[in-house]
Amino acid sequence: MHSRVLYVGILSCIGMLLVACSSKQQSRETAPESFQVFNPIVIDTSYDKSYVADIHSMQNVEIRARVKGFIEKIFVDEGKPVIAGQVLFAFSNLMLKEELLKANAQLKNAVAELKVAEVELKNSRNLVEKKVVSETELEMAKAKKEAIEAKILEAKAAVAIAELHISYSQIKAPFDGVINRIPYKVGSLVDEGTLLTTLSNNKEMFAYFNVSEKEYLRFSKSNELTKQNNISLLLADNTPFKYKGRIETAETEIDKNTGNIAIRARFANPEYLLKHGATGKIILNGVLNDALVIPQKSTFEVQDRVNVFVVDSKNIVRTRPVEIMWRLPHLYVVGAGLTTGDKVIYEGVQLVKEGDSINARPVDLRSLLPQLLPTN
Repeated sequence: MHSRVLYVGILSCIGMLLVACSSKQQSRETAPESFQVFNPIVIDTSYDKSYVADIHSMQNVEIRARVKGFIEKIFVDEGKPVIAGQVLFAFSNLMLKEELLKANAQLKNAVAELKVAEVELKNSRNLVEKKVVSETELEMAKAKKEAIEAKILEAKAAVAIAELHISYSQIKAPFDGVINRIPYKVGSLVDEGTLLTTLSNNKEMFAYFNVSEKEYLRFSKSNELTKQNNISLLLADNTPFKYKGRIETAETEIDKNTGNIAIRARFANPEYLLKHGATGKIILNGVLNDALVIPQKSTFEVQDRVNVFVVDSKNIVRTRPVEIMWRLPHLYVVGAGLTTGDKVIYEGVQLVKEGDSINARPVDLRSLLPQLLPTN
């Protein structure tokens, strides 16, 4: 009997414990989870943004053969500097000299013919005055003289062309620069138009980079591009280039395929470290006044759209797409979608979803900035 009573008592206690635990479990399941929420803030800040850049010489031209022939001499070496007017290549010009001799001979012959024609014209005038011959003979003498004068002009043109061809047998540098690769050697037979080398003026270099249409419009409205007179260039090994550059110009058309517009910057290159065809990164610096910022950790992406979770007056989670104007270290500058009056979930966005009810715990974003902003 006592055992039965004891057994019943134990069962009762176990039952009460199970009920109590179940109640506590239900309480935990139904209690809304707590999340820190903040109001976006407006601050003045600066930004650094990098853009991939293609580096070009200020002048870079192809040096091509202007006549067909054998390369007789090469006066320069690859990678060496030259000055404007310096002879780079010489071609065998024997045939060209013969062409000039022939043209000069034809010119002399035409001049001699003209002298004869002038004498004949003079005689024809005398005979016409004496009425020995008709006016027709005089007109024929005049026409013969004019034809020979035209022949002289033609011969002079042939001489000029021959002299020009001889000048083509020497290739000279059009400007100061550095000679690049020379694929042909002395004795090579090349055709007219054959590429002999390229010449680069690397005293100053152009760096071309692309910005999106939105960025370009933002730059233009704030005159940021005209203020960029002290921009930095990172080389391919991520080391900074010694000299600062400046923005010079932007193209007049937007690329329809990419939606970008090309910008050109100029850099001094007194040590000739930069080479034509190199790559790097342009670093633009600027100031953002009255920028509405939120932490990057408070956002998530859906189909390439940046979103945040905002909490309404009933502490219900709502999804809000936002437009990002700038990406700063750990922060986003918001262009549209939020105001300073919105309550945004600070962290743990992967733990909630649209429509969830939460316990919102306000936190001042300014107090979190020291954790978010990099220290120098």
